Amino acid sequence: MLRRCQTSGIARNWARCALAALFCALLAGPATPASAGASDKAYAQARPHVTIHPRHRVLRYCRSWLAEEYRVSGPVIVPRMYCWWG
Repeated sequence: MLRRCQTSGIARNWARCALAALFCALLAGPATPASAGASDKAYAQARPHVTIHPRHRVLRYCRSWLAEEYRVSGPVIVPRMYCWWG
């Protein structure tokens, strides 16, 4: 008696979904238009300017100092900064 090889229901559903996604992607066409370079420049110039006015007076306090770091070439002095909102 010959038995037919059956795939599980999950594998069949996954294969159907993959084929459907591939079909939809092919129908949609290319992801970007041919004149993408021109539209990118126009979009970059058309960005709106956003101004934020906080309700309360918000101050940013910063403390800066010079610290010594040890590197392969020898000790180097580098700037450090620590800031917080107050």
